[in-house]
Amino acid sequence: MFGVSRWKVSQIVAAVVFVMVYCIPAIAQKSGDLQQDTSPPFARPLTTSSSDSGHPALEHRGARYQLCASDVISITFPLTPEYNQTVNIQPDGFASLSGAGDVHLEGLTTGQSGTAIQTAYAKILHDPIVTVELKDFNKPYFTVSGQVHKPGKFDLRGYTTATEAVAIAGGFNESAKHSQVLLFRRKNDDWYEVKPLDLKKTLQGHDVSEDPQVRPGDMLFVPQNFISKIKKFIPSSGMGAYYQMHP
Repeated sequence: MFGVSRWKVSQIVAAVVFVMVYCIPAIAQKSGDLQQDTSPPFARPLTTSSSDSGHPALEHRGARYQLCASDVISITFPLTPEYNQTVNIQPDGFASLSGAGDVHLEGLTTGQSGTAIQTAYAKILHDPIVTVELKDFNKPYFTVSGQVHKPGKFDLRGYTTATEAVAIAGGFNESAKHSQVLLFRRKNDDWYEVKPLDLKKTLQGHDVSEDPQVRPGDMLFVPQNFISKIKKFIPSSGMGAYYQMHP
């Protein structure tokens, strides 16, 4: 009996050691995984670095405007006004400066472009002082597509919500699915962030938080509702009488 009890004790000890070594760490790891960020995909960053994982990095908010092709800038020389000029940014990103040749300005802020222009004119002027002012630029816009009366691209003027953007596009048509509108927001040149919006509740006054502000470059897509998708398969009113079950 003593030998049997001793064998059983050794089995129990071995089982306890197995649980402590293998099972508990695995359970702890799964628990840690479950406690990771569970916020909605639209509310959290897609990634922290575009170079490490191949996913997009979020853009910094509040960044200064960068010059684009077709922008117009005014260049002022307080000490040498004969070089004052207004130039266009060409499609290749260069601006032709009087007396200094072509300088690449696309992608620069007005402050950075002022430094680049100073460097260009330092070849013919001694310590030039330059002031750069943005005169005309690519105006902010948003796009509405899908089941609206006037889909297209619209200028973004002031604070505009998603429902207001749809109204500017002529409003929903009879085929629209109000509860599954998609908001596409560009994060960089390759990636969009997508958020579904239930504008049906918003228009009914139930959940105004589902009516976010539209930002420059946003696109709203209004999908087609189920009834309109199958409408072409439903018999017309003339054929409906043939399928009527009760007179």
